[in-house]
Amino acid sequence: WRYGISALFWAPVLVWGAWRRTLPAGLWRAALVPSLFNITAQLCFAFAPYYINPGLITFLLRLQIVFVALGAYLLFPSERPVLRSPTYVVGVVIVFAGLLGLCFLGAELPRGATALGVGLAVTAGFFYGGYSLAVRRYVHGISPVIAFATISLYTAIGVVSVMLVQGRDHGAVAWSLPWAQFGILVASAFAGIAITHVTYYSAIARIGVALSTGVILLQPFITSTCSYFLFGERLTVRQWLSGLTAMVGAVIMLNTQRCLARPAALPAGGAVKGMLPATAAHGPVTVD
Repeated sequence: WRYGISALFWAPVLVWGAWRRTLPAGLWRAALVPSLFNITAQLCFAFAPYYINPGLITFLLRLQIVFVALGAYLLFPSERPVLRSPTYVVGVVIVFAGLLGLCFLGAELPRGATALGVGLAVTAGFFYGGYSLAVRRYVHGISPVIAFATISLYTAIGVVSVMLVQGRDHGAVAWSLPWAQFGILVASAFAGIAITHVTYYSAIARIGVALSTGVILLQPFITSTCSYFLFGERLTVRQWLSGLTAMVGAVIMLNTQRCLARPAALPAGGAVKGMLPATAAHGPVTVD
């Protein structure tokens, strides 16, 4: 429902562009691979809250920063000097240690349904990382609005198809929700998908991926705090410390990337012939 609403919201952008013949060449093919990663990530993300609480899910999703780093090392040679940095490796190890603490320092060890929820959240983080890399590789240079409108449409087709086959009453159960809850469903489609994705892509283009992703690291703490009041979710002190540890590791990774990615000082008189701007050479990395 949420991605269906998002796709409907942005569909006029694609219709207008198709009518005026201003859509970028190869747009539909370029958006296909990111959409496949996004569909898989969204399905895992949607199932996870049925087994574990939102705060733990949001912390575990931050594992995507490690998957993005590993994928960038394999796909983008220009990123390898950053990823070979000992400081960056230390940050990765700290992130893993913090996430392991989140999983195993709770009131009880994850097993059964809880273990399945942890697995779903980690799998979602993996595919969100793949989605970020695919967006960078395939739709870099396309307007964020047009790129996400296309990806949103593809994703909606994928997840709505699953809903029609597997969902209770083939998805029509949403109409039986009280109007207040249905309103929250619609509002979350706008706030969490339709608007936020585009503004995040735009932020990356304007202030860079390091600062944008650094702000996103606040999400687990905001979610866990709200989940405490809304659902009574209580992480143990050791889990909070583990989550903070994971965030510190992520900050170390991002700071190392920012420092090592700074362009070398240019000689007096301007740019070196053949040198591309950093944004053109590397392009943005985007995360869901």
